[in-house]
Amino acid sequence: MKHEVNVMGKQCPIPVVMTKKVIDNAAVGDEIEILIDNETAVNNLSRLANKTGCTFVSEKLGDKKYQVKMAVQTEQTGGTLEEEEFVCEAPHKKVTVAVISSNVMGNGDDELGKILIKGFIYALSQMETHPDTILFYNGGAKLTTEDSESLEDLKKMEEEGVEILTCGTCLKHYGLMEKLMVGKVTDMYTIAERMTGADKVIRP
Repeated sequence: MKHEVNVMGKQCPIPVVMTKKVIDNAAVGDEIEILIDNETAVNNLSRLANKTGCTFVSEKLGDKKYQVKMAVQTEQTGGTLEEEEFVCEAPHKKVTVAVISSNVMGNGDDELGKILIKGFIYALSQMETHPDTILFYNGGAKLTTEDSESLEDLKKMEEEGVEILTCGTCLKHYGLMEKLMVGKVTDMYTIAERMTGADKVIRP
């Protein structure tokens, strides 16, 4: 008898768990075909085949599409799975970087712009999900230094795990190197690295 298991899009360890249920209810000689979308699951199914005494053949059908064929060779006892035998890939965490290049937000009236940027940083601090990193350069460097009205909000986010980086060249230019009050000094290489490595870049 042939069994088909489609676990495309299923998170680890679901492919192994679903396949194990089929194996437990299969008879000797039954064949099982599994469709999956990642190589880690293929490797886990290989371990499962070895553990349950099944034959194992895998084939890559396309981008993020694999087929595994297993055949039951011995009577199954229905034993439990040991989770440590299987490796799960951690889902990719989307990285968000906020880039603040001025101590005002928008163009037109700078006094209004200062109110807006303060409100923007406050809003970031109140959101359930913060950016992973906030980069400050050029005039934005003034917001992480002494007398900035946003220090309390920035310190709150830093305490909650947000990386706050301010351009060192910019701090020197404005004579503020000794007045940095939150986060760390950084260089342009790190700024470029954080921006190019982000899934989303926010620019107020």
